[in-house]
Amino acid sequence: VQLQASGGGLVQAGGSLRLSCAASGSLISVNNMAWYRQAPGKHREFVARITSVGVTTYADSVKGRFTISRDNAENAVYLQMSTLEPGDTAVYHCNVDVRPFGGTWSNVFGEGTQVTVSS
Repeated sequence: VQLQASGGGLVQAGGSLRLSCAASGSLISVNNMAWYRQAPGKHREFVARITSVGVTTYADSVKGRFTISRDNAENAVYLQMSTLEPGDTAVYHCNVDVRPFGGTWSNVFGEGTQVTVSS
């Protein structure tokens, strides 16, 4: 199973970005999908999660500014980020509960995409 994130970049404070991440592999099942981020010198932190039926959870720091969504047919998860702040600067990683056909569930982090917000 591979996770490929994209959509990061450099944006001014107050701007918006949309991150995408797709899980690929043969005959996989996907459950919860989430985004985490890691700023320089800090631990990785939870950003948002969406269940297979669309129930969402957000970190307090991004509530009202970020929206997580998913496309079950594409095994993809998205993060629409608005009103970005310099404190949102981090490497963003998607995170998926995935099970290959005939296999067991595992929790997988993908390669990150850099988001930089300038003041």
